Amino acid sequence: MVIRSMLKEDWQMVANIYKEGIDTQLATFETNVPSYTDWDISHLKIGRFVAVTNEKILGWAALSPVSGRCVYGGVAEISIYVGKESRGLGVGKLLMQNLILESEKQGLWTIQSGVFPENKASIALHKKMGFRCIGTRERIGKLHGVWKDNVLFERRSKLVGQN
Repeated sequence: MVIRSMLKEDWQMVANIYKEGIDTQLATFETNVPSYTDWDISHLKIGRFVAVTNEKILGWAALSPVSGRCVYGGVAEISIYVGKESRGLGVGKLLMQNLILESEKQGLWTIQSGVFPENKASIALHKKMGFRCIGTRERIGKLHGVWKDNVLFERRSKLVGQN
């Protein structure tokens, strides 16, 4: 398995994996895969990765800004999606490791995410990778008419933002 930068040409395979995540109702409040243009606008140009084996994308990861305010310029939200046939193989861990390294290389001091409490695999991955749970936003939004909680995780860099 190789982790490499995501290319625009990867979008169809990336979108298919995103759709699989949407279909689980465990990964996102989104109900439809956006167009590449809309997705591209909402994500940072840095920290876009795919996990590939034999030219097949197994999973993807990306960073998005948490705010347009300059004070939050060193904070990003992570997204990691693993194809249903590749779950449990360490794909998420490799993608997360690359996101952490790239975020620090680019000067980000905090990466964070919101995870549905039912998504046990994602919660375990975050804990394994040094994220701490900072709380739960109760009934923060509805998915298909059902209120959902969101567990917030953050990882502070030990290299960036210490002074």
